[in-house]
Amino acid sequence: MIAKNEFINGNMIAYDDVGTGPAVMLIHGFPLNRSMWRPQLGDLVAAGYRVITPDLRGFGESDAPDGTYSMDLFSDDLISLLDHLEIEQAVVAGMSMGGYVLFNLLARYPERISGAVFVVTRSVADDEAGRARRLQLATELLRFGPQVVADSFHPLMFAPGTVEARPKLAEEVYGWMVANPSRGLAGGLLAMRERPDVTPLLPSITTPSLVIAAEQDKACPLEHPRMIANNISASQLAVIADAGHLVNLEQPNGFNHCLLEFLRKVAPTALNDGTIGCHC
Repeated sequence: MIAKNEFINGNMIAYDDVGTGPAVMLIHGFPLNRSMWRPQLGDLVAAGYRVITPDLRGFGESDAPDGTYSMDLFSDDLISLLDHLEIEQAVVAGMSMGGYVLFNLLARYPERISGAVFVVTRSVADDEAGRARRLQLATELLRFGPQVVADSFHPLMFAPGTVEARPKLAEEVYGWMVANPSRGLAGGLLAMRERPDVTPLLPSITTPSLVIAAEQDKACPLEHPRMIANNISASQLAVIADAGHLVNLEQPNGFNHCLLEFLRKVAPTALNDGTIGCHC
């Protein structure tokens, strides 16, 4: 694995760059970092893909600058990273908040996206109650620290029983959350608060797309991924059983099978001969 920290679009952006072949970029969710994709790296590289996993600005090991954060800014950072890596096109997967960034990329840089994977995300904007909650949480975390966000989001991340069955995973995820800078978490909350409703964009998306939902997701109920899949003509929906919001960590084998089957169709490699099936 090649972990790097480069000056990208005016800030230091941390990312992993591993493997060779068609490029796949994985965008983490809130309030996480690129470590969440660890269970995917080995299978994707073994199948012949180059995998790029960035920490969005304000998260993980990337800089958390002052100023207003937005989906436009996150997207611009990622396009600048692809330019830096001399990658013309990539399949991009975005989980939750990463899915919001992916919608922005498709709206503003569609020529750079060869395939889109929407992971436990939604197209609608926050309602007024949701906007108020994000603002209140951003205010509280700047006063009291990242544990305010971790305590709020951690219970929503897993399927029932996962925390008890896999306490080390739950502890690790909590650690990722509290390790993020308060300024970055607040920026992410306010960026999500201000994101637009992209539902009207869905019918115009022609990029081949995979929508991954989790059967027991408390943070993103099934109706949201289903609506995305129903409105993008070139899409397919995979619902993974016995998983919550952190579907790729709770059910990595099923998740990887679905992702690799999609990649085989949109970005085939010599190593991926079509023997991997989707058991979702």
